[in-house]
Amino acid sequence: MAEKTILSWSGGKDSVIAFTELSRDARYEITSLLTTITEGYDRVSMHGIRACLLEQQARALGMPLMKVIVPQAVSNHQYEAKMRETLTRAQADGITAIAFGDIFLEDIRRYREEKLFQLGMKSVFPIWKRDTRELAANFIKAGYHAILTCVDSRHLGRSFVGRTFDKSLLADLPPGVDACGENGEFHTFVHAGPIFSKSIPVRRGEVVLRENRFWYCDLIPNGGDEACRSSRPSVRTCPKMGVNRRTK
Repeated sequence: MAEKTILSWSGGKDSVIAFTELSRDARYEITSLLTTITEGYDRVSMHGIRACLLEQQARALGMPLMKVIVPQAVSNHQYEAKMRETLTRAQADGITAIAFGDIFLEDIRRYREEKLFQLGMKSVFPIWKRDTRELAANFIKAGYHAILTCVDSRHLGRSFVGRTFDKSLLADLPPGVDACGENGEFHTFVHAGPIFSKSIPVRRGEVVLRENRFWYCDLIPNGGDEACRSSRPSVRTCPKMGVNRRTK
């Protein structure tokens, strides 16, 4: 019998690639997606993406979306308590494993494995140690469409944020920048591709620099959820959204 599994979901390309790989593995059954949202701002804590865009992704995948709401400026203790509470409830529904789109960061893998082991749950890494250049090239070749929503200015300039993740972008990445941004150089939002029943129409909005380090490009639903488009705070007024790799 396939193991009931939740996939950690950021809305970015690594989540999509992990979903694709995991869905091909008969040992696992993806039952839902799991994301972390900042309280009061309704955005993905790491990528700064509006929660309603992830909800549209989940509907296009035909998957439930579990949202863990964390306080602004969340501490490790608060984050872990919220995750423990959520995953304990999931265990009661027969969930035994959590999957992640991590590729080669050993410290992040150990962190996840240790925390889930304490709960008696299994960690799954469907794209672990895969060649990131190959993953990026295959993602584009498969027909996925993604946009860079955040870049770390220590690695990439402002001109990269808001760009389409395509062959041209890969060719323009400076030496030392990972093709999948695995070291936190950049993050993406996937708005179309083979696994989705329909595309998620978005338009590029405001670009801002936060913490004097991270460039963010706001993605605005195009003709979608009116409340999402009109009432959610902009990236300029959001709380700290830095690169928290725990929730990748």
